[in-house]
Formats: sequence, C-alpha cells, structure tokens
Amino acid sequence: MPKSKRNKLISLTKTQKKGRENNVRIFDAIRAALDEHSFVWVFSVASMRNAQLKEVRAEFQDSRIFFGKTKVMIKALGTTREDEYRDNLSKLSKHMNGEVGLLLTNRTPEAVTEFFDSFSAMDFARAGAVSPLTFTVPAGTVYSRGGEIAEEDDLPLAHSLETTVRGLGMPTRLVNGKVTLNEEYTVCKEGDVLNSQQTRLLKLFGVVTSEFKVKLSAYWSSADSEVKEIDAMEEEED
Repeated sequence: MPKSKRNKLISLTKTQKKGRENNVRIFDAIRAALDEHSFVWVFSVASMRNAQLKEVRAEFQDSRIFFGKTKVMIKALGTTREDEYRDNLSKLSKHMNGEVGLLLTNRTPEAVTEFFDSFSAMDFARAGAVSPLTFTVPAGTVYSRGGEIAEEDDLPLAHSLETTVRGLGMPTRLVNGKVTLNEEYTVCKEGDVLNSQQTRLLKLFGVVTSEFKVKLSAYWSSADSEVKEIDAMEEEED
C-alpha cells in the first residue's frame, strides 16, 4: 500500500507570528481545495490589476484562486516527490516564477482555456511600463482627449487643469480661458519606459495602453496525476 503524502509535516519559512499564521492559513486552504477539485492550473498575468482579477474571481466562483505568496503555494503543492501532496504535483513548481497564481477547479480544460483565450482588459499604464504607442498632443487648444478624437466630438480641457498639465511637463498657457500649446507636445514615444509624469498625462487624456491578460502555463489532473504544459499542447495541435 503506497505511503500517504497527506500527513507530512511541512516547515514554512520563519516569519513574524502574524505573517506565519497567514502563511499557514493559505497553505491549509490550498490543500483543502486540492481535495475538492480535479484540476490545478498555474497561470501568470501581465499588468495585473485588482479590478481585473476580481472579474476572473467572479467568473470562477465555483473554483478557488490563489495569487501571491508564491513560496507558500509551492510548498502546499510540494517541491519533490517525497513532499508533494498528490502524485506529480511538484512538477508544477517549475512554472511558478514571477506574478503567478493557482486556479483549482472542476471545469474541464477546454472550458478553462476557452475563457482565458477570450479574456483581456485594457487599463491605464503604470510607471515602469513600456509604452506600446506614441502619443502627441497637437498644437493649439488642448482638448480633453488630446487629439485622439475629432474636435467636434471633444471638449476643450478644463482651464482649471492648466496648472496640472504644466506641472507634468507640458508647456501650456491659458489663452482666452483655454489651455493652449504653442507647438505639439509628445507625451511618450513607442518603446519608452514610462515615468510617473507620462502615466499621469496618459490617464488624464484617457489613453489606455496596458492590457491585462492571463497566460495559462500548465495544469495537473487528478484523473491521471499528470501535468500537461500548455505550450507543448499548442505545438502538438499545430
């Protein structure tokens, strides 16, 4: 009879009492979820935002999602064949680098991949992100969308914002109560690593440049205790 893997004592890293208690809570929650769900997915995210992650959680209310505390998640799954909670779960650990999470679900792999293939959301960029576009505000009266839409469909930027945009680097001035530029001003160029002034200007003009996208890396199935890597599956299909 094979030796049970479920009752091994796993030592979590030394932390302050409150932090350790939280780690233990997450560890126990993951292991409880492993007993209730047939599939364990590892996913990573680009440009993670809490609002978008809430959308994913709302969609998967019948499942469990854990994000952050990567070391604790890895320990809950197991790092070797000796301490893994279920057979081959430790094979998922090599995929758990960076901003990653776990999705434990009973939905079929086809249903999970179909949802995430179609799911994405745009948001405002944060400082440190790479700009995917060049954004230039035309000379003359500054409009609220910065020239992104036709003037007849836009409104002049509120005069009360003139000191704000000037403080963010735009050489504006008030002319007859309207925010004005003597010459066009490039907020950012494609490929720029954005600073906080640039991201604030992009947000002020309503320019979204950051895409939230979930990438599925691999999943484990309780049916055969095997781990399947998504990239390998896609290559086989091609």
